[in-house]
Amino acid sequence: MTNMIPAWRDGRLQPVDKMEVHLQGLRHKAVSVFVMRGEEVLIQRRALSKYHTPGLWANTCCTHPDWDESPIDCAIRRLRQELGITGLFPSHRDRVEYRADVGGGMIEHEVVDLFLAEATPEMPLDPNPDEVCDTRWVSLYDLAAEVARWPDRFSPWLRIYLEEHRDRIFGRLVRA
Repeated sequence: MTNMIPAWRDGRLQPVDKMEVHLQGLRHKAVSVFVMRGEEVLIQRRALSKYHTPGLWANTCCTHPDWDESPIDCAIRRLRQELGITGLFPSHRDRVEYRADVGGGMIEHEVVDLFLAEATPEMPLDPNPDEVCDTRWVSLYDLAAEVARWPDRFSPWLRIYLEEHRDRIFGRLVRA
């Protein structure tokens, strides 16, 4: 696995070392996936060994695509690598951009392709302990309430997604 991710430097997209991207706060490509089971979303608690935001709850999975990898292929790959999930076909919901301090002098400045997938009854779930230390299903509405009450328990990007982009991601599930 490479540590080079697609980032914009000097006005053009190029492969840049992942740590350098985050330490310099360079704008870069990313993918985030939300797996749903009705109105419940699968969230994960990031492994304690992660280089930023360890132990925080986040969306189902997220990552940076490889240089020549399409966003959908990246989403499918990361579901398998992080959670052992196969057989899902995420639908592209939108593309958003955000910038957030993730601690340790690092900044996430991501251009994110957002995907939504519906869990199947036989969906495997086998979390990779190097990536994930816990998972749980939670209603979207309970999750929004938890994030509002205890924001420090959740990744900055999950807070941003729920506060600023919930309707763009979940559409039909958002109550008026």
